[in-house]
Amino acid sequence: MATHMSRHRLAREQRTLAYMLRIYCRSHHGTEQQLCPACREVLEYASGRLQQCPFGANKPSCSACPNNCHAPSQRDSLRMVMRFAGPRMLWHHPVLALRHLWDSKVLPLLRRP
Repeated sequence: MATHMSRHRLAREQRTLAYMLRIYCRSHHGTEQQLCPACREVLEYASGRLQQCPFGANKPSCSACPNNCHAPSQRDSLRMVMRFAGPRMLWHHPVLALRHLWDSKVLPLLRRP
């Protein structure tokens, strides 16, 4: 069950990241359906790091994680994408946006001893 939950949560986080990058790329690079090569590279890098996360389903949000698994340049790129696309996710993909907020803000409070 834990493995299923882990895969499900990580898959949802990958979907959220892909949608955020689409929103960002469409606005900044003028793409419609496909990501530009630079944004595709960011997505592939971040997806690979997410799949290798040692925390699995219990992973904190990347901003609150004690491990810095992203290279500084990639971290800056992801931060820029999330700052831009995060608020817009509420309009484009409200369920994923709310699940992301739940995972990053509420779950850490519930896990405290």
